[in-house]
Amino acid sequence: MSFSENLKQIRKEHHLSQEELAELLDVSRQAVSKWEQDQGYPEVEKLLLLSKKLNISLDTLMSNEIGYDCGSNCTSVTGSITITSPHENVIANCYKVVASGKMRGGKASPQYALFGMDRGGSSFWGEPTTFLGWYASEEQISKEIAQIYNAISKGIPTYTLQFSAKTQRRWASIKMVEE
Repeated sequence: MSFSENLKQIRKEHHLSQEELAELLDVSRQAVSKWEQDQGYPEVEKLLLLSKKLNISLDTLMSNEIGYDCGSNCTSVTGSITITSPHENVIANCYKVVASGKMRGGKASPQYALFGMDRGGSSFWGEPTTFLGWYASEEQISKEIAQIYNAISKGIPTYTLQFSAKTQRRWASIKMVEE
């Protein structure tokens, strides 16, 4: 399901109206309506707040939001790889990775998120996904995805993210920091 479908489903499961969700996130009801109609995304800070307030993972919210198309390079690759995300302190076994669509935010906010998908079963929300990292640009996340699929195609068992952005979180905001 897309972000808009996920958001609507989750909002209804929590028995919230668009107005109530808007109040929870300190946005207008119209903003929530636009997100649910697939006419945009919330800022990164609002995504984090949404995740925290509704006790759901970013993976669940953003699953299937693919912003990068690697064409036949991805579909012809079989196998899996263990990915280490040094900035997020995550290790995940993945058979494919997907990028979020471009997110809104300030200059210091990450623009894309990367998720790893595991064949380990499926749920109502689809394949299990793990949030792997934040990215400053489409170029960086595209390079990362290409490197991951290259490693999988060569049978390399592990990969450490190379282009993800180091971030600093403060309650409901996230900013990239220089290393």
